[in-house]
Amino acid sequence: MDGPSTLLSIPIKRLPHGLDLPLPTRQSPDAAGMDLYAAVAGPTTLPPHAIQLIPCGFAVAIPAGWEGQVRPRSGLATKFGVTLINGVGTIDADYRGEVMVPLINHGHAPFTIERGMRIAQLLIAPVPKTTWVETDNLDDTSRGAGGFGSTGHAAPK
Repeated sequence: MDGPSTLLSIPIKRLPHGLDLPLPTRQSPDAAGMDLYAAVAGPTTLPPHAIQLIPCGFAVAIPAGWEGQVRPRSGLATKFGVTLINGVGTIDADYRGEVMVPLINHGHAPFTIERGMRIAQLLIAPVPKTTWVETDNLDDTSRGAGGFGSTGHAAPK
């Protein structure tokens, strides 16, 4: 089955320090995320266990009913221990400031962020309008109220 056929147009504004950088880019035709590029002035060192907010050099106007999800790049995380401090960041539809990426270095060595380096990925996702409906009873499921770890071990025994 093919994915959505509707093309969502999102206004994007390049900022002066990001004029020479690519716009968010998919690296393959079916990639879910679009890579975000570092708009740092020059090499920026991220020491072990440090957090730094990295600019991307653009702002967006995400339409109402949608969000931008800023996610880590798996290669940076697995090779260097560099990821997002907040796991997944959200760009709300009413935010118009610069897109920034809060990186943390969980690795043991300093990590250098170069201008134009792919530092994170951006997904655009729908956000349904919801309302809470209070009730005294919830539907039963096989899991029920089982919490953390109740569905089994992550690794085989």
